[in-house]
Amino acid sequence: MTAYPTLKMFINGAWIEAGEAGAMEVINPATGAVIGHCPKASPAQLDAALKAADDAFPAWSRTPGAERYAILRRAADLLRERAPAIASVVTAEMGKPRAQAIGEITSSCDVIDFLGEEAKRKGGRLIPTRGHQLIAQMVTHEPVGPSVLLTPWNFPINLPGKKIAGALAAGCTAILKPAENSPASAQLLVECFEDAGVPAGVLNLVYGDPGPVSEHLIVSPVTRKVSFTGSTAVGKQLGALAASHMKRFTPELGGHAPVIVSKHADLARAVAMCAATKFRNAGQVCVSPTRFLVAREVYDQFVAEFAARAGALKVGDPGLDESVDMGPLAHGRRIAAMEAVVADARGNRGEVVTGGKVIAGNGFFFEPTVIANPAPDSRFMTEEPFGPIAGIVPFDAIEDAVGIANSLRYGLAAYAFSGDLDEAHYLGRALRAGMVGINQLIVSSPETPFGGVGDSGFGSEGGEEGYLAFTDTKLVMMAKARG
Repeated sequence: MTAYPTLKMFINGAWIEAGEAGAMEVINPATGAVIGHCPKASPAQLDAALKAADDAFPAWSRTPGAERYAILRRAADLLRERAPAIASVVTAEMGKPRAQAIGEITSSCDVIDFLGEEAKRKGGRLIPTRGHQLIAQMVTHEPVGPSVLLTPWNFPINLPGKKIAGALAAGCTAILKPAENSPASAQLLVECFEDAGVPAGVLNLVYGDPGPVSEHLIVSPVTRKVSFTGSTAVGKQLGALAASHMKRFTPELGGHAPVIVSKHADLARAVAMCAATKFRNAGQVCVSPTRFLVAREVYDQFVAEFAARAGALKVGDPGLDESVDMGPLAHGRRIAAMEAVVADARGNRGEVVTGGKVIAGNGFFFEPTVIANPAPDSRFMTEEPFGPIAGIVPFDAIEDAVGIANSLRYGLAAYAFSGDLDEAHYLGRALRAGMVGINQLIVSSPETPFGGVGDSGFGSEGGEEGYLAFTDTKLVMMAKARG
């Protein structure tokens, strides 16, 4: 594979190898081996990044949108060129199979392109006036200011990429703090922006312990916007901190996506799509289909075929074998979480149809697992598993399925399969989620908003919303100078 890079921070246009707060190990989850050491920023280094973003903001915010677009477009092109090498690093850091890593990177390029193009399009609007004295009412979208971008490990290119692109396209400067176990992926992404011509201070990269670093950056008077992707529990803490300092905050949090499979669905297609998508990235996807609610008429067949497909998946080290379907979980804590969910579902609280065990050997591997008819109050049905576990529940009436789907406070993604057009429209309206997929499991494209409701967060990334999230709306009303 590509050699693991020496890890460095990027502050005010300079790469810095030494972390004044020490360093932390980076571990390959497929082997358990240490592959690198990540510098930890001191408060002084964080302050240097904040000052760089603050100093660079006036000039960058005045840079014409067409120029900002050109830089972002070059960054996307460089990311495409470097995708094979970067994919190897993604696989080494968080265990994603190579084909999935390549797909993540290339789709991120399209997102960067689209958000860059928004810099050329979002000029605002004119509103007709009501009287003769007013000659213009203009609405513009002004860059909010220096922004802090906090991202997790499960999509180490896509999530930083869309946040960076939205912020820079809107005219904001940014400080990126990626997950501590996938720092090199973010570093290689930032290199693409640097090589594309992003001026010094416009984009900064720091590492460190999540809590102290996030708090230091959020409470700084320099910071005007915080964009966070991660767990609901952490999102609530950071949101409260941002609110106490009157900072704009966009959280994209956890999910526990339901999938309703109607008796009118194309069952073979639904099973094939659901089984393939559920175990993508070992189920470590916020929009992963997880709670499968299946019409009783086809329930037994769905369980049998889904479990057979899950049991046939090839699990292994994607760094050694590119043909594996599923790699490891990101770290040992995820293994313990999977064991707790399965233990709670055994006995009369559900049937483990396939999987349910740790895979012996090095690394953090867990079998693709299917639980039939988990209890309504089980850990699986009430807590996001964020791993390779699927649960399948029968229902009698479609309204009952919607009730189960909407019973949690999560509301990121929801899905449904039905060949009845009226029923499909009903499900699209009735499911409570920020994104709903009908007869397919894709709820994201560069042009569309990505975000949830309830405990899954608020606001959106991607689409025009991903640009507007980094702007303030300004109204200018102009009257005649003389009556």
